[in-house]
Amino acid sequence: METQEKLENQNEEISDDFVTQTAFKNFGIKYLYPWQRLVVANILEAYEYHKNIADYEDLGEADDSFCKGRQIVLLPTGAGKSLCFQIPALLLEGPSLIIYPLLALMSDQQRRMEEGSLRSVTFRGGQTEEEREENFRKIREGAQIILANPEVLQSETLLNQLKEVGIKHIAIDEAHCVSEWGDSFRPAYLGLGNVIKVINPPVITAFTATASPQVLSRVAEILFDGQAHIVRSESDRKNIIYYVRYAAAKKKEALLLASTEQRPMIIFCGTRNKTEDMARELNLCFGDGTARFYHAGLEKAEKDETEKWFYDSKDGVLCATCAYGMGVDKKDIKTVVHLVPSATAEAYIQEAGRGGRDGSIAKAILLWSLADSLDYSVYAPGSRQAAMRDFAETKECRRQVLLDALGAEQTVCSGCDLCDARRATTKSTKTADSDWQLAFNIIRKARNYFSEDDIETELYEKMNERTRTLFGLNVWTHKDTVEVVQQLKDSGKIELDNFLWKGRLRVTKAGRIKKQPEIS
Repeated sequence: METQEKLENQNEEISDDFVTQTAFKNFGIKYLYPWQRLVVANILEAYEYHKNIADYEDLGEADDSFCKGRQIVLLPTGAGKSLCFQIPALLLEGPSLIIYPLLALMSDQQRRMEEGSLRSVTFRGGQTEEEREENFRKIREGAQIILANPEVLQSETLLNQLKEVGIKHIAIDEAHCVSEWGDSFRPAYLGLGNVIKVINPPVITAFTATASPQVLSRVAEILFDGQAHIVRSESDRKNIIYYVRYAAAKKKEALLLASTEQRPMIIFCGTRNKTEDMARELNLCFGDGTARFYHAGLEKAEKDETEKWFYDSKDGVLCATCAYGMGVDKKDIKTVVHLVPSATAEAYIQEAGRGGRDGSIAKAILLWSLADSLDYSVYAPGSRQAAMRDFAETKECRRQVLLDALGAEQTVCSGCDLCDARRATTKSTKTADSDWQLAFNIIRKARNYFSEDDIETELYEKMNERTRTLFGLNVWTHKDTVEVVQQLKDSGKIELDNFLWKGRLRVTKAGRIKKQPEIS
């Protein structure tokens, strides 16, 4: 193996100590995690391989399992994947191109890179010819990082200009977006394979925190023609404890959680209107300044102000869409609530992973309704979407359901509501019934007694009794109780009698037989 021995000898200078020294000198990082060191070593060694291989004729003997420089890296949220391409950028003999999904994320990362002594430029839509030329001047003068999004790289002119600057490494951050968005509303992601072919750098690395086998296969197909080396760390974030709370009127349940759970807190709300509505109700209950909302419809100045407010806050609640999900670097988030379930298990893990980035214990709480159960029942068993229903309705271990969806390892659960309840050595106080369970039990015990108006009034009084105890306010409305009863009817658990007790509610046969889910 003479060829391989020569390459290995030339790579001795890329020592682990040298990489660690570079991290400390430029970023103040004293210790790199094993997976970070492995990924950095793969990038640097693949680069050296491609730089030196032309000097040798006997290519067939070389072990190219990673030296081709095509790898997909799975590191859990908060594991520090940015360092995996920032450190090599300081050591490679040419610039690195980093592809991000969001403009806000590009701006934030550029600021952080420059704080760490990395010179960078950003290419995005709408730039003038003068701005583009200024960027290329900085690259010629030694800028190590080029930031871009997939859309701007579809410009043939820009792509050919980038081809000439000697890019040594392309890194695709949040690479699961290649699969999640490329086939839907951002077709530019499907063009990244062509970008790679045109620039043809020695090394390409795709980074993501979460990806199922199906997503990995699609990413490899689009970026690497189906062939890529997979580097996977342990997928489990052991400091995140998973909970599911059953509720039909979810906003009211979220208000209770804002009162009882630790903050800072994120509430993922699904849509722009729901973020604004949730923030409004939080501020009404707990005082102005308690909560703010964040979504893609905000102006840049509004986003910047909200990001700074939440970053500095020790007890704030941010109501957000997934626009706030990727690249968030607030480390002390204690609770992540999902008002609306994520589309897939991967997306849920990514968003729940915003909590506990400082290593402290954090809760991830999914609010699950009877309507959610019906909505997600249309997905085929074993599909990525069906995994969310499996997670919410399992009687085993919630953590393992998520890991199974990623094709990851079996593990001993470090914390979920179900496993914690089974491990409890003392009898714990039973959590109060959810809104729909309370209504269901009232109807079951007083069969054919309540009309819809009656049960809505009864539920209105009982639920407001709870909220008055917690924060001295009646927060339930008639609309909330209507939603609870409607979901019970839609799910087939209750029905109106159309015979002897016409107009009165009763539990259906299916409702009597089916065991109700336990409250977490």
